[in-house]
Amino acid sequence: MSNEVFVSRSATETHQIGASLGLTLPLGSIVTFSGDLGSGKTTLIRGLIESVTNAPAREVCSPTFTYLNIYTGEKSIYHFDLYRLKHENDFLNAGFADFLDGSGICCIEWPEIIDNLLPDSRIHVTLSYCEEGVRKIEIVRYE
Repeated sequence: MSNEVFVSRSATETHQIGASLGLTLPLGSIVTFSGDLGSGKTTLIRGLIESVTNAPAREVCSPTFTYLNIYTGEKSIYHFDLYRLKHENDFLNAGFADFLDGSGICCIEWPEIIDNLLPDSRIHVTLSYCEEGVRKIEIVRYE
């Protein structure tokens, strides 16, 4: 297990941290994200997706109502937002577990509901408020 901690003082810095993280991810990576609403999860993921797929940041949004957005490039990214999901069976019944097979990179916001379905070897990112405009971003790589 390795652990990195960053302090972000702006959305631009959060985006850049995401971009740097994205450049380190091999195919098959599963990255989970936790943090309060508005803590910067989507901003960080936007940077990650942009660095991996070259998708313009303005085209990257959280799939709050669709649960999944797919971005393709040299590596595909499957961006899940499970905030509204009620039970892990909903994830399974939608066929989403197929995306955990290693053919792309999974970014999962609000992963707690499917924790039992996720492998131990993953990356977990926690974003938390420090003070107005300042976020702590902790990246833990479980191997």
